[in-house]
Amino acid sequence: MAQQQAFKIDGPFYSTLDTAAQGARDLAAIGYDGLYTLEGAHDPFYPLVLAAEHAPGMDIATSIAVSFPRNPLHLAYQALDLHTFSKGRFYLGLGSQIKPHIEKRFGIEFSPVAARMREQILAIKAIFNCFQNNEPLDFQGKYYRHTLMTPMFNPGPCEYGLPPILTGGFGPKMCQMAGEAADGLIVHPFHTLPYIDECVLPNVRQGQSLRAANAEEFLLSFSAMVITGSSEQNVENAYNGVRSLIAFYGSTPSYRPALDAVGFGDLQPELNRLSKENKVQEMEALIPGELVEQIAVIGEPGEVASKLLEKYGGLASRVGIYAPYYAEPEVWQGIISDIKRLQGRAD
Repeated sequence: MAQQQAFKIDGPFYSTLDTAAQGARDLAAIGYDGLYTLEGAHDPFYPLVLAAEHAPGMDIATSIAVSFPRNPLHLAYQALDLHTFSKGRFYLGLGSQIKPHIEKRFGIEFSPVAARMREQILAIKAIFNCFQNNEPLDFQGKYYRHTLMTPMFNPGPCEYGLPPILTGGFGPKMCQMAGEAADGLIVHPFHTLPYIDECVLPNVRQGQSLRAANAEEFLLSFSAMVITGSSEQNVENAYNGVRSLIAFYGSTPSYRPALDAVGFGDLQPELNRLSKENKVQEMEALIPGELVEQIAVIGEPGEVASKLLEKYGGLASRVGIYAPYYAEPEVWQGIISDIKRLQGRAD
């Protein structure tokens, strides 16, 4: 096969503080280029400190940290500290979360998502500029205002430069906003390539056209659902796990465009109805094999690397493996080794 653009490959870092050191070493041994945390039942930043210490060659990222409950100054301090401690390997991945969680779980006011996320990113960058270049801090927006920075609270420039800021996005407004304000886009795992071509990329480019200055590099970080396994039973478990995940995401009205792009949009209202009745098995039964093939990369372990390269090699800066099931570390180690070999990279 023709050699495609070499993307880096990332692994999910589910470890908590008591397991983070060994968890990071395990992902490094498998061969991942980087690891990423998610915002779930634990803070996404703290485990990355231990990851940076115990797997020092790996890139580290939040993918994502919920941004609106956090102040831009807090995020700037955390990002720069992690970037410094990891010797320039930190990526700040931010996401907006949905209205019920923002209002009912985090207990703060919800705002127009794209406008507020744009302003938050610009505020963080203004704070970065103050720290890095000793410029006066004077950011005044609708949602955030930062106009004071005294020497006592200024950490000064980071010798490794500034960490990239990526934001999760799916719809047109968020993709445009990412192209305009962020350094990259984290593409939701519930995606289809026609939707990427028809919606995501055109809107990112439209946003980029609004930038005051051209971005040096805009990162596209994909989260890829993968179905594989070392035995027939393991592959079946993997398939069922991914199909369940597709049913879950497909029930969300805002994700319907990804289904429309491949002719399965009519499934969404029924999935939504069944989800409200907690009929999980019925939801999964609605997902046809053709749709699973549109969303996931499916293959024997020896086939997965070439299929990932075929799907994402011309698009992605980074690809994160998203596999909601157990597979032996040796399976992923072989796949990552194959990816690097096919890309012409040293293992």
